[in-house]
Amino acid sequence: MRKRSSLLSLLVLAFCYLGFGQEEPIYLVNPSFEDFPRHSKEPSGWFDCGFPNESPPDVQPSGDFSVTKPAFHGNTYLGMVVRDNDTWEAVSQRLSRPMKKGQCYEFSLYLARSELYISLSRSSNETTNYVTPAKIRIYGGFGHCDKQYLLDETNLIINNRWLQYNFKFEPIADYSYITIQAFYETPTLFPYNGNVLVDNASPIKPIPCDQPVPEEPEETAAEVAKADPPKQNTPPKPKTQEQPVTTTPKAASKPEPEPEKTIAGVKRSEMSKGQSIKLDKLYFEADSARISKESYSLLNDIYAFLADNEDVVVEIGGHTNNLPPDDYCDKLSTARAKAVTDYLASKGISRKRLQFKGYGKRHPIASNKTPYGRRQNQRVEIKILDMRDSSG
Repeated sequence: MRKRSSLLSLLVLAFCYLGFGQEEPIYLVNPSFEDFPRHSKEPSGWFDCGFPNESPPDVQPSGDFSVTKPAFHGNTYLGMVVRDNDTWEAVSQRLSRPMKKGQCYEFSLYLARSELYISLSRSSNETTNYVTPAKIRIYGGFGHCDKQYLLDETNLIINNRWLQYNFKFEPIADYSYITIQAFYETPTLFPYNGNVLVDNASPIKPIPCDQPVPEEPEETAAEVAKADPPKQNTPPKPKTQEQPVTTTPKAASKPEPEPEKTIAGVKRSEMSKGQSIKLDKLYFEADSARISKESYSLLNDIYAFLADNEDVVVEIGGHTNNLPPDDYCDKLSTARAKAVTDYLASKGISRKRLQFKGYGKRHPIASNKTPYGRRQNQRVEIKILDMRDSSG
């Protein structure tokens, strides 16, 4: 009898060890974004992650901004916009329990684009339709609106009908907060006015890391056509008496010049000695100098610029917000600046042209009293130390 009991205990342990006692899903508060339909007020249970002096997201369909699409689930949904003044909308909340580093998860949202989202342009102050397609980005972090790590993102949402979009999260830390953000097409040449509608968020379910998630839904040809901006119609020219057609040999077409290399969008002609350039798309793992994989595109652009401009000498400067102690800020900012320097040097840039320095929290560029300001202060900048005078 004792042997049989011991064997049963071993079977139970094996059952749990092999994963049959699957970890419970992580649940969101108000995943269907239910609330009274109204503009400029985020749904109950969600925290606004917008910009100062900008309105929060909307609970739709309220009829405001001409948004009337019925909800996919329940009665209401979340309406978010991106704007032509380089601001966008996002919401955040604390998870029922943290995601775990090394564990993978699946998640889904129902997304659509409203054909009408009428509001004022921030750049011209004229009535405009915020209809240009945007995308959704999802971040993990340690507080409201804390975008420590990009968990996943969609392509542009061009569909006007509700479609399910699936995400796979592979967190690199135990994130306890999630942020859902509307964002522009990337790379972003210039900010524009667009919208994304969000409904029916699923629980965040643990899955094996080798398990694929369904691909993004395919849009119809009609949806793709609607997503393209309308083209100006050219009136037909009046008919004239036909003339004999003469042909002239075409000149050999010149190859198009390569686009000018830049540092974070700043051209050589726009640079001067002493100028600092903020690297907005440079990300690190939380409390670490380990560079996140989505940053390598930016770093490779910086390398290409420095390789083409051998007279340019730069300093990589690390900065933090004011929350941690001074010593910690100095060490972390120095380590992150050094990590960028080491990456550029590993690609072939001479270390004689690369300097690095950690400034800690000594040089804030925004208020540390708000999450937005602290995110602005937690940055890496490139300072132009020397370059040949292009006017000479």
